[in-house]
Order: sequence, then C-alpha cells, then structure tokens
Amino acid sequence: MANVVELKVNLHCDECIRKILKAIKKIEDIETYDVDTQLNKVTVTGRVTEEEVVRALHKVRKSAVPWTHTNHDSPFLD
Repeated sequence: MANVVELKVNLHCDECIRKILKAIKKIEDIETYDVDTQLNKVTVTGRVTEEEVVRALHKVRKSAVPWTHTNHDSPFLD
C-alpha cells in the first residue's frame, strides 16, 4: 500500500530544488513526487516512510518537517 509523505522544506532557489529532486529520485519504491515551490511543500507517494524521505533530504543538507506540524504562514529556517 502506498503512503503519502508531505513535508515542509525551504525551497528558496533553483539549486535547492535540484538537490531535493535528486535526493528524492534516489529513494526506492517511490511512485510519484511533487515539489510545490509556492507552498515550500514536498510530497512523495509510494512505499516510503516519512523518516526515509527526511533522511534523504538531510543528506543534501535540507531540513524538513512534517507538513501537518507546521504553521504554513510562518517563516521556515533552513
């Protein structure tokens, strides 16, 4: 069964987005992924856990927090 992992990640430049996409694509068992630059939101669907996605993003020095635990209007520190 597929899980949906939604994370808040600081997407402030094209280089950050490139690194995030590269990290996500290396995760095994993903079905789909989406990066919403307006919301600073990364969504990954597949046989993945939130911890796997956060770990992959940390490898490229990106902080990530669960989307449900964020105040969507607050500034995000990276």
